[in-house]
Amino acid sequence: MNEKAISQYLSFILRHKPEEIDLILDREGWANIEELISKSQPIKNVALDEEIIKNIVNNSDKKRFQISDDGKFIRAVQGHSTVSVDITLKKLVPPISLYHGTAQRFVESIKEQGLISKERQYVHLTESKNTALSVGTRYGKPHILVIRALEMHKSGFEFFQAENEVWLVKHVPIEFISFLVE
Repeated sequence: MNEKAISQYLSFILRHKPEEIDLILDREGWANIEELISKSQPIKNVALDEEIIKNIVNNSDKKRFQISDDGKFIRAVQGHSTVSVDITLKKLVPPISLYHGTAQRFVESIKEQGLISKERQYVHLTESKNTALSVGTRYGKPHILVIRALEMHKSGFEFFQAENEVWLVKHVPIEFISFLVE
């Protein structure tokens, strides 16, 4: 089984394009697992079934998905783009600093406008410098930004934490960003 390909497929459908398979998500992003299975084509010659889906959800180190308590529904816990969902997120006081990984080529733009969510609902932040570095590497030569999260919070910004411990905020103004030199 190609777990990476299946996880990417689930991300695509549950975070970005459920309409590709005519899948309906409720307002909190939940999709019926049986409907997801019946509407999906095989991924790399593997047909989805409940066992495969549960295996992906339970064994994913990034914890991008959640299965409902009754086991009948699945959703992406964050990262939605064109899909308008209202996931109940935990509003929390953030730590003093959080990190954001990006590519070096985006730094000048960030210095002009701060971090904006673009096509996503939130800017994604992490408590782990290594995770930020890994994320930045996906897009080119990495650059780590340090976000003065607690200072932002004290200035009235709301921080949320998804089920997979990713920190979320609507945007990060430039005055709260430190640009580390890597």
